[in-house]
Amino acid sequence: MPPTEPTIIGALSPSRAGDFMTCPLLYRFRVIDRLPEPPSPAAVRGTMVHSVLERLYDLPAAERTRAAAVELLEPQWRKLLASEPSYEDMFTDESERAEWLSQAAVMVERYFTLEDPTRLEPAERELYVEATLDNGLVLRGYIDRLDVAPTGEVRVVDYKTGSAPGPAFEAKALFQMRFYALALWRLHGSVPRVLQLMYLGGQGEVLRYAPDEADLLATERKVRALWTAIERAMETGEWPPRPSRLCDWCNYQELCPQYGGTPPPLPERQPGDTVRSTRRRAVRAATDEL
Repeated sequence: MPPTEPTIIGALSPSRAGDFMTCPLLYRFRVIDRLPEPPSPAAVRGTMVHSVLERLYDLPAAERTRAAAVELLEPQWRKLLASEPSYEDMFTDESERAEWLSQAAVMVERYFTLEDPTRLEPAERELYVEATLDNGLVLRGYIDRLDVAPTGEVRVVDYKTGSAPGPAFEAKALFQMRFYALALWRLHGSVPRVLQLMYLGGQGEVLRYAPDEADLLATERKVRALWTAIERAMETGEWPPRPSRLCDWCNYQELCPQYGGTPPPLPERQPGDTVRSTRRRAVRAATDEL
C-alpha cells in the first residue's frame, strides 16, 4: 500500500514563526485577530528593492548594470502603487517620496558591491516552497533566489534591506534560512550547500552559513515545538506579550497590556467549534502573507 499522507494540522511561514518567537501577542494580533497594519515605508521599500533584483535577472547578463537596475526602480514603484494606491499616503510631500526612492537606489547600487550579477544565472527567483512534515505541519514560504552549481550544489539566497545584525543576533537572522533549507531538504532529500543573507543596508554585508543535517533536524524540532506552543495558546486563549526592544516598532502598542492597552476579545467560537477553526485561521494567515 502507498504511504498515507499526514493529516494537515497547521501551517507556518518563517515570518509567522518569527512573530510568535518575538511575541505571542503579536502573532495573535496578526493571525487570530487579523488586525490591519498601516503600510511601513521601510517594508514597502524592501518589497520594491526585492522586485528590482528579481527583474534584474530578466536582462541578458551583459546588461545587468547598476544603471539598468536603478532604472527599474520607478517602474516597480508604479506597479506597487497600482496594486495598492494607499502607499502614496506614506509621504507628506514629493520631496519625502523622492528621498525614499533615493534610499532605495542606494540599496540597489550597494548590491553590486556584494556580487557581480553578470556572472550569475539563478536557477529560481521568488521560488514558492511548501513541505509537509510527518506530523502534518506545513512549512511554506518564498525564497528570494536559488542558485544551483553545475555539480548540483544548492545555494539559498535572501536579500535584506536592513543592516547586518550583530553576532548576538546572527542565529535569529539565520532561522529563516534554516527554515527554508529544512523545507527544501524535506522536499528533495538533499541539504542546501550554502545559506546566504545579503544585507543591503548599512555598509552592505554578506552572511554565509553551511548547514548540515544536524542543524536542520534541530530546526525541525524547534518548528515543531513552536507549533505545539501555538496550539496551546489556541486552546487556552493565552497570548502573553513579550516585551523587547522591538516593541518600539510595533503597530499594536495601544492594544498591548505592556503599554496600558487592552486586546480586543478573542473571536467567539461557535457551538461545537474547536481549536480546529482557530487553526484554520492560522493556516489562512500563513497563506495570505505569501
